[in-house]
Amino acid sequence: MRIKQKPEDFSVKESYRFDEVASGRFRVYLMDKQKLSTFDAVARLRDAFGLKPGSISYCGLKDKQGRTEQLIAVDGADVDMQEPDLRLKYLGRTNKALSSANITSNRFSVTVRALEESSLGPLNVAAAEVNRLGVINYFDSQRFGSLKHGQGFIAKDLIRGDFEAALHNYLAKPSELDRSEDAKVKAFWRDNWGHWDARVPFEGTKKYHRVLRSLREEPKNFTRAFLQIDADYRAMQLFTYQSYLWNEGVRRYLQLLLPRESLFPMRYQAGSLLFHKDADPQTLRVLRDATFPLLAPNSTFTDPKIEDAVRWVLGREKLKLSDLVIPGAERMLFFKHEERPVLSFPHKLVIGRTQPDELNRGNIKVNVAFTLPPGAYATLVVKRLFHFEYAEDTAEEIRASQRAHLVEQEQAEGAPSSRRGPPVREERGTGRRAPAARGAAGRRAETTFDEERPRASDRRAPARGEAPSRPGRRTTSEVEAPARPGRKSTAEVSETPTRGRSLAQQAEPKPRQEPAAPLGFREKQRQRKAAREVARAETEAKRSKSRKK
Repeated sequence: MRIKQKPEDFSVKESYRFDEVASGRFRVYLMDKQKLSTFDAVARLRDAFGLKPGSISYCGLKDKQGRTEQLIAVDGADVDMQEPDLRLKYLGRTNKALSSANITSNRFSVTVRALEESSLGPLNVAAAEVNRLGVINYFDSQRFGSLKHGQGFIAKDLIRGDFEAALHNYLAKPSELDRSEDAKVKAFWRDNWGHWDARVPFEGTKKYHRVLRSLREEPKNFTRAFLQIDADYRAMQLFTYQSYLWNEGVRRYLQLLLPRESLFPMRYQAGSLLFHKDADPQTLRVLRDATFPLLAPNSTFTDPKIEDAVRWVLGREKLKLSDLVIPGAERMLFFKHEERPVLSFPHKLVIGRTQPDELNRGNIKVNVAFTLPPGAYATLVVKRLFHFEYAEDTAEEIRASQRAHLVEQEQAEGAPSSRRGPPVREERGTGRRAPAARGAAGRRAETTFDEERPRASDRRAPARGEAPSRPGRRTTSEVEAPARPGRKSTAEVSETPTRGRSLAQQAEPKPRQEPAAPLGFREKQRQRKAAREVARAETEAKRSKSRKK
């Protein structure tokens, strides 16, 4: 099964309410976005209209991979955005910022692809189980993007009081899955950590301006620099770790409540989750009413089984409740206790008719629609419905998804792409246009929305201490910044000894390689044919010139 292969495959619409006040200071908009996270969309609006951090509020975070509608409120400014992936519709004014209290539910419509006819029977059984038992209200993989991109739990660094390590993971830990300008900026600071006056040759450094300014003013004050990060992002780092503790605690809670044969596991980004496929009436009543806490130093418990589960997960993390504080920034960064329902029940669950899948030949697709309360994950409902064949992508499969994204980037930058045939160029001395030879960059790739496919082969990673080599490119350390009096060039900076750097500073860089895929037989034949056509055209042009003379 596959989901999110196209933007319209995953749609979510908020049901909302807000008190409209004609003279209110907050302008309320319905934001329609696709292939953008809520953070990315808000940052684009702030940059476009020169708004301060915190001036845009919203009810909740929406999935990046899909077409989503959600409410936002802008403090004291009129804005308008009508772009293909981000559109605003003005709704009115209110006198206070938005929060989760303004959202009543979310309606989801999900197209599930790459199915076989044999999937329909188990799907109907699973739908009956979901209606009767509900779905465990876990946090799903999209909550744990920092694990997917190799940053780990930044909150763990903060709990230890190691603000330098936390900042290093935020600013200087490029993801192997990211090919954006942001990844280039992080790779630069990975290689030049501690040399805050170094010039960054990429435009993506703008989002780190406040952090870098703080480091240039006080190079060793990593606490002050970390607190320059957007407040919503900082809070999200703590909430991500809380979410992980919640998932692990609830998993243990289910093991204490139900026999092993009533549970089955499913993998996700941060490990594995347990779901129940049956429960006796008494246990089901307990689960319906149960809540499990998002842990904080002041958390208390009334259910002994919940307390046992909390002790188990904290013991495995080598923590106590009193350890859930951020030394040196207690007022700015803190864990907040909150009760979260153990179960969520999808309402108005509708499974549509099957249709041929135009993206996966020979398979069928089906649309699943349902309504969830705020904070519940639609992807978990889909996974529970299709648990009999769902499998979480491995790191290798995620890396294998990069190829289509690279093709999209090449098209956006005007680079040759094979999807419209080989590029053409005008022949010398004629008005005609002839196809140019196609290289490895122009090879055809299967484009999907959520998964991006990698190059067909990967060369070995550089040996320890060996500089990464990429054809036609120079590494960051090879690109010299313009020399200024009293300042070393970027190349000189990269060769400077560690000078007693900390563990975060001495972290060995993980160079990325993007080797060209080997050409197949047909591709080589196309290149030879294209080259022969160009040669013939040039020869004909020379003959026509000589005849005129």
